[in-house]
Amino acid sequence: MALLESNMTALKLGKRAKDFTLLGTDEKMHSLNEIAKSDKGESDKPKAIIIMFMCNHCPYVKGIMNRINKIREMFSREELVIIGINSNDAANYPDDSFENMKHFHKKFHVDFYLLDETQEIAKAYHATCTPDIFLFDSELKLAYHGRIDDGYLDESKVRQQDLVNAIKKTVDGEKIDVAQKPSMGCSIKWKNMGVHP
Repeated sequence: MALLESNMTALKLGKRAKDFTLLGTDEKMHSLNEIAKSDKGESDKPKAIIIMFMCNHCPYVKGIMNRINKIREMFSREELVIIGINSNDAANYPDDSFENMKHFHKKFHVDFYLLDETQEIAKAYHATCTPDIFLFDSELKLAYHGRIDDGYLDESKVRQQDLVNAIKKTVDGEKIDVAQKPSMGCSIKWKNMGVHP
């Protein structure tokens, strides 16, 4: 298990999210631009969107998912949408198969769990690890990229709620003015069996 930090320099704060269309565990295709819009109009679109590169088997992902469930419960869908993306090579890591994604999604409450089978979206976002967490504002501009908190695998040790505080500021339209610390986790399992630069 290779432990990596998220790449904090590749995707700059304020940069607009790259659109994508990926298959979800509901067997439907979902695009970021559609998720970010509201049928009710401009005022009802989500104020914040998390894109989290994750997978089914990583202990670092499993270690934060109860906290992700709690975050999902703290904010309404008008305030926050959470998108999980699995980019791992399921051919060599069968625990990360699409069928296993469906089982994982039933237990952990991201709003969308999408399959990045070609790994193009992980590369476009310069994602390196699972979890790798990106928070975008209502205009899909990057507001925060970093860890969920300072607890990693042990929720009982959490003292700093980095992601929750970033979401609150983003929902309120405020600038995040604290240092953003990288997430840490298992390396994304690239199809070439190496680590993508």
